[in-house]
Amino acid sequence: MTRTPSHEVLIREAQPGEAVDIHALIEARGLEGHLLARDLPEVTLHATRFLVATADDRIVACGELAPLSPSLAEIRSLVVAARYQGLGIGRRLTSELRRKARLDGFSRICAFAHQPAYFARMGFSIVPHGWLPEKIGLDCVTCPLFRHCGQVAMLDDLQPIGKSHARGALAHA
Repeated sequence: MTRTPSHEVLIREAQPGEAVDIHALIEARGLEGHLLARDLPEVTLHATRFLVATADDRIVACGELAPLSPSLAEIRSLVVAARYQGLGIGRRLTSELRRKARLDGFSRICAFAHQPAYFARMGFSIVPHGWLPEKIGLDCVTCPLFRHCGQVAMLDDLQPIGKSHARGALAHA
């Protein structure tokens, strides 16, 4: 099995027609028990909120930036295909999602994780779920795993991005 170096992977905004491929990545990771399930109609509805990483014209990773309030966005469904794990692609996606959140005017970003150390290494802090009532009200209360999902709430305050850094970062390899 050959691994593709991180610099050969392009991160870009997802296209609406890529929802099936994004959903397949999420489903594969969900079957491993590391990610909450998402149905295809929901992923299709929100496909343009995803960033994807591509290698050899295939989607190998994805992550969604979901607005929860005017000031708070959530990183959802951050997935890297098994063959591409350990290459820094998830870190790059997270960095681009944070950048996009700042550009979109969000001042805070959160994630709910089964492996909080991953996000902690990128500056997120573990917080009580109650600190994120926007998430609880929009998603958690209707989830069948509410109050026993095993996910840890993570939060980071975003620094405003300067206009000189606002253009062109997604196209980098």
